[in-house]
Amino acid sequence: MTWQNYSSAAGKTFLITGASAGIGYFVAEQLAASGATVVLGCRDTAKADLAARTIAARVPDARLRSVRLDLADLASLPVAVADLGVDRLDAVVLNAGVLLAGADRRCTARGHELMFATNHLGHFALVGHLAPVLAATENSRVVTVGSFAVRSERLDLSDLQSEHDYRPKRTYARSKLAQMLFGFELDRRLRARGATTASIVVHPGGALDSLTPSRPPLFTRTTAQHLRGLPASLLLHGKHVGAEPIVRAVLDTEISSGQLWGPRVFGLRGRPRRETPHAHMADPDTAARLWVASSALTGVDVSPR
Repeated sequence: MTWQNYSSAAGKTFLITGASAGIGYFVAEQLAASGATVVLGCRDTAKADLAARTIAARVPDARLRSVRLDLADLASLPVAVADLGVDRLDAVVLNAGVLLAGADRRCTARGHELMFATNHLGHFALVGHLAPVLAATENSRVVTVGSFAVRSERLDLSDLQSEHDYRPKRTYARSKLAQMLFGFELDRRLRARGATTASIVVHPGGALDSLTPSRPPLFTRTTAQHLRGLPASLLLHGKHVGAEPIVRAVLDTEISSGQLWGPRVFGLRGRPRRETPHAHMADPDTAARLWVASSALTGVDVSPR
């Protein structure tokens, strides 16, 4: 299903973090085609402007804005939310993420491990700062983007920031698992308060650049890259298809808070479908303890209104 299968989103406003590249870009492009105002939340304003121009060239009458959003800089988030300047926000898509490849552990100015800080703590704090405007918008949504990689990982609450066990791929997967645990815990807290805001968790499956269509000048896939990636299409897909579970979670009013959505085929490729989360992705005790730790690390009280 594409955005055309849903009613028009004209008049609505959606914020997508990390919208200047990869899956986030395609989420923004597809949501722009729904008639909504799409706000690209990006650390690099030049890349955000380029992404907006690329979308505008493909989507007639696209309603686009951008706001500088650096999730690794917690002190900047209240300013970013103020710059957003909206009195209603129908959905925020917590998509931005960083995957480091080097063996050296990197930290933010506050001393937080960079992947955990960007992928989880920044989004945790952002939702806290957005809570008033989300609460003021009837049936608003928080869509948290996890990863297929979390299936093989478990969260170590005694080493959340990988101070004692830093392996880039593991640290990345654990940061995304933290995000998914947050999304399910947010749902529980919203429901306990009788809020109309929904918290939905999604993942894009396996998405490769080589299977992703070009979006020049933002991204160009060569013929050679495409041919090299074709064998992988049996199990994986492009980032434009990986965006579809996220777009559906934003637009499909029949999707309920607390659900998990991902690709249909082995959770790796294909059209969106509802999934049953593995127990460790939504464990209430782990999620509650992570929530307390995240609040202490960020200094933000994420209290659903």
